[in-house]
Amino acid sequence: MAAPRLLRLLLPLAWARTAGCADLPGGGWLAGAVPEEERCTVERADASLTYSLFLQRFAYSRPVILRGVTDNSAFRALCTRDKLLAAFGDRLVRLSTANTYSYRKVDVPFQEYVEQLLKPQDLAQLGSDTLYFFGDNNFTEWGSLFQQYVPPPFRIPGTSPAYSFGIAGSGSGVPFHWHGPGYSEVIFGRKRWFLYPPDHTPHFHPNETTLAWLHHTYPTLPRAQRPLQCTLRPGEVLYFPDRWWHATLNLDTSVFISTFLG
Repeated sequence: MAAPRLLRLLLPLAWARTAGCADLPGGGWLAGAVPEEERCTVERADASLTYSLFLQRFAYSRPVILRGVTDNSAFRALCTRDKLLAAFGDRLVRLSTANTYSYRKVDVPFQEYVEQLLKPQDLAQLGSDTLYFFGDNNFTEWGSLFQQYVPPPFRIPGTSPAYSFGIAGSGSGVPFHWHGPGYSEVIFGRKRWFLYPPDHTPHFHPNETTLAWLHHTYPTLPRAQRPLQCTLRPGEVLYFPDRWWHATLNLDTSVFISTFLG
């Protein structure tokens, strides 16, 4: 009788140990409640898209969402909350304020950022008071992670790629801005994008967060003046051409990586 009784005592412990080792949904990052758009208005393409067609249709003229062009499952496995904290928790990360034209920089340990600063966006908070981990990566310290990333296969002639890795809380984002062409891939969470062509300057305040713009300005725009928009999910990559205005809004706590083509 002792053996069956001991087995009954050990089985729950074994199950708990197994469950604790299982991958958490969303990589252990916090889900959010910020809504998606009613309808995605950015064109999508899959792995059947050829390089010549990409250059012809999208590279210099309009954004596109790519799916299935790369497999970053190995990179994603390294980007869970627990694994990133174990590997980089004591490393300093440089945070930027989430406004358009001026950026205050703050250095904090990665663990402090994740455990204390990675919170849902306060609608009343200004961009200059919102700290955002994106870019300014130390490529020596984070090199082991970036080596596992498989970038999109399409290059723009005359450019070279540079990575920018980030993690941000639900409701956070960067207001409208523009720069050279690039890609952005969501690893965990969901990220909503708003895009205007170079000849259409959006109406926005540079120190207003994207969440506040969505609540206050977006509803007043006539449909013909609304931006292209879409929500990216894990495994999807957005390409944006040179000088296109864009703003981002993280619907969940999001892990993402961009490839800027400078």
